[in-house]
Amino acid sequence: MTELKDKKCKPCEGETKPLTPEEIFPYQGKIDKAWKVLDAHHLERTFTFDNFVNALGFTNSLGAIAEEEGHHPNIFLTWGKVVVELWTHEVDGLTENDFISAAKYDEAYGKADGVKVE
Repeated sequence: MTELKDKKCKPCEGETKPLTPEEIFPYQGKIDKAWKVLDAHHLERTFTFDNFVNALGFTNSLGAIAEEEGHHPNIFLTWGKVVVELWTHEVDGLTENDFISAAKYDEAYGKADGVKVE
């Protein structure tokens, strides 16, 4: 079975529906446990770094992934911290694309400079 990080986000088509809570559950086990599912509507995760420069570099890497995938998160950057929110705006909820993106962001975090382990 292909890992989520190895998949490509697909454009939503007219019939695309948000995942139900039951459909979300299996995807949760395929991404880092630091991701929170909020209201069965979106994902959120805080990534921590030892300074602003490393957090900014990570933010830029997320932007590159988002452009490559055609699936764009909300990103909040502050000193030593990057907060990411993901959901599929077109369906106003979660789709597989959100979990694919989360897995790719997890992989990028594993390669990032200055990751702060808490």
